Amino acid sequence: MKKPLVGIIMGSDSDLPVMKEAAEFLDSMGVPNEVTVVSAHRTTKRMVSYAQDAKKRGIQVIIAGAGGAAHLPGMVAALTPLPVIGVPIKTKSLDGLDSLLSIAQMPPGVPVATVAINGGKNAGILACQMLSVKHQDVAKKIEKFKKEMESAVLQKAGKLEALGFKKYLESMK
Repeated sequence: MKKPLVGIIMGSDSDLPVMKEAAEFLDSMGVPNEVTVVSAHRTTKRMVSYAQDAKKRGIQVIIAGAGGAAHLPGMVAALTPLPVIGVPIKTKSLDGLDSLLSIAQMPPGVPVATVAINGGKNAGILACQMLSVKHQDVAKKIEKFKKEMESAVLQKAGKLEALGFKKYLESMK
């Protein structure tokens, strides 16, 4: 396997169902990645080491998922020059709004790109878009992905217009 270009980290293995979507998208684009658990609160030394060593190891983008207080993305962003994408994980108590605000409301000088609550796939897409600045093969794959998305929507729009909304809804059952 090639050296990973994207590091996918999360505060707990319970975040894996969301974060796997980032890894799956990166895999579909042929972007080498690594996935691990790095807790800002329970394994602080591991988090510091991961963030500070990532660039030396060839990582170019870090995707960090966290729920609740959601300190992981911001703390990692404070420790590395690499771009960090935060994925707020939906929580039981506040439906992920606490996570979203903790990740999005970073102080000046420590930005974290933030996707939607449970937006693992979008984090993978955004990582590929960041990598596409330097990696033409990734840029071509992202362009193809976007064109395929557009085509799928246009097909659905044509079908809806031809059938009308009632028949279209019936065809979806």
